[in-house]
Amino acid sequence: MDNPIEQFLSWWQQAKAQPNLKQCSAVCISTIDEQGFPSGRFVDLKAVSDAGFTFCTHLGSQKGQDLRRDPKVAMTAWWDALGYQVRVKGLATEISRADALRYWQSRSHDAQLTTLACQQSQPMSSLSDVTNELCTLSAEYQSKAVPLPDDWGGFVVHPLSIEFLTFKESRLHMRELYQHENNAWSKTLLQP
Repeated sequence: MDNPIEQFLSWWQQAKAQPNLKQCSAVCISTIDEQGFPSGRFVDLKAVSDAGFTFCTHLGSQKGQDLRRDPKVAMTAWWDALGYQVRVKGLATEISRADALRYWQSRSHDAQLTTLACQQSQPMSSLSDVTNELCTLSAEYQSKAVPLPDDWGGFVVHPLSIEFLTFKESRLHMRELYQHENNAWSKTLLQP
């Protein structure tokens, strides 16, 4: 394929069809922390389009703070059952509040409540405090919609490069690198 976004979507659909892949939408997002070190963690990929790769998070989390300070980001997907790896380098921008609300409303009620009860990446006084807060919120929102928190949203990774690797047992992996320059993608085959 000449369009790496279409290639990614094709591979992602194949991953979703694999019954033995439980986390087919998990991707590793790597940001740059305050000391200039890379910091990686897995997130749930929400959407992919020509605009980029979208995921959601607490905006005050470490990754949210990192991306607000320095938008350079790397994303890695690895679907072991298929032997596919995708590496993306790009720049992240925050999604709109309207998009954040749409993604928020697509989450389960329990996930929404847990998000309200927790301040991601922040020190915790005790697990019982968080559990008690979750119980209080569960009672409060038992039969009503959970509002979108001010500090919850997401980011779109606008890709500058996308590399596809097809794993081979022989270690003669197939690697294709797409680079976005002058509003077009160029493709290069790389040595394994």
